[in-house]
Order: sequence, then C-alpha cells, then structure tokens
Amino acid sequence: MPTYRDEAVVLRTHKLGEADRIVTLLSRRHGKVRAVAKGVRRTSSKFGARLEPFMVVDVQLYAGRSLDIVQQADSLGAYGADIAADYDRYTAASAMAEAADRLNEAGAEPQHYFLLVGALRALSRAEHPTPAIMSSYLLRAMSLSGWAPALDDCARCGAPGPHDAFVSQLGGIVCASCAPTGSARVPRRTLDLMRALRAGEWDVVDVADQRELDAASGLVSAYVQWTLERGLRALPHVGGKR
Repeated sequence: MPTYRDEAVVLRTHKLGEADRIVTLLSRRHGKVRAVAKGVRRTSSKFGARLEPFMVVDVQLYAGRSLDIVQQADSLGAYGADIAADYDRYTAASAMAEAADRLNEAGAEPQHYFLLVGALRALSRAEHPTPAIMSSYLLRAMSLSGWAPALDDCARCGAPGPHDAFVSQLGGIVCASCAPTGSARVPRRTLDLMRALRAGEWDVVDVADQRELDAASGLVSAYVQWTLERGLRALPHVGGKR
C-alpha cells in the first residue's frame, strides 16, 4: 500500500536542499521510518513546526523506494518546545531519541514507541527529576531490546546476589569472584534505586537522595555507552555546563 498512516515520534531531522527536511521517525506500527518532508523549512509550511524533534504526530506517508514522503502531520503531543527551552531536558531528550534510533534498526516494536512517548511527556512536564526520567527510559529501552543489565545475580557466573560490584564490560553486577581487581563497590541503596528506575517505581525514585540518583545515573550511562559500542553522542552533555 503506497500510502499509510501511523503515530510517530520525531527523533531527528536533517536539512535537504533549500526548503525540505529528512525526518527520522519512531512509529507505533512501522518501526523506524525515514521520510522527506517537502517545503517544511518555508515560513508558509502548514506542518513544519509539527515535525521538530520530540514531537508526537499522527502522520500520513507515501511509501517511497529509499525514503518515504510526508503528506500530512497532525500534532498528538507538542513536547518539543517545553523540552527545548531547558538545557538539561533537551540534552536528556536528545540522548533518549538517539538511543531509540539505535535500538530500533529492524522491525516494529510498539513498546519502544509507547515507552519513548511516555518519557518525553514526563520530561516536558517535569514530572520527575530529569536524570531519573532519562535513566529510567534507558534502562527500560535496553531491557526491551534484550540488553538489560544484571542487577541481582552475577552477570558472569549467575551466582545469586546480593553483590556490590558493577562492571559495565561484564554486563552489570558481578560477584566477588568475577569482579576484576580494583572494581568499584556500589552501595546497596544505589542498586535498589537502579532497580526502581528500571521498574518505573516513581514513589521510590522521587524521594531518593540526589547523590544516590547521580550515582545510579552515572552507572546507567556507563553501561549504555559500553553496550552500544559507539555510545550516544548526546550523553556526555547531559547535566553539563551551559
């Protein structure tokens, strides 16, 4: 079918020619889609503002050979402006969108779409601390893709926990026998917070100490950067200087 409709999140955009853009979308039913939005950089464009990063749209597309063509876009969630107005939210959303782009190379996984939409909505409304929303999203997105870090039993030998060494290169928490010499020890409170972030237990996360949240977010970032090999370009800028 040459024309189709879907709900989608705008992950990123690139300029094309004088007035067009290439938009990368994470859609609900078709997975990741790359499409040309013609004329959206003109001031007269009817839907250019709806195709900015972090916007959620009901989009109609024409299936092309290499790139689809955007025919219509209606707003479902206008989160872009609120996110872009705050540096921390913007860098966190950029890291989340980049992760979604990397984790959805093949096939359609509606859970990934719904997870990202929920995270962007929470980020735009400041429902929880920005680092917590990003870390929770990353942990859950990695889990959906089959790359959940071990937070209970040893990632290497499977020995039952509790353990207190977290080694990204080995897949998460490891026992004393498997931990390399000099491995940093992680307080149990930090590991409990990481479990809460992965489960979306916001009643636990929202009352966490800032130092514990920073520590948990740092471990999540290190794990994601290692596991995705090329890392996320936006992640080092999260929480950085303005």
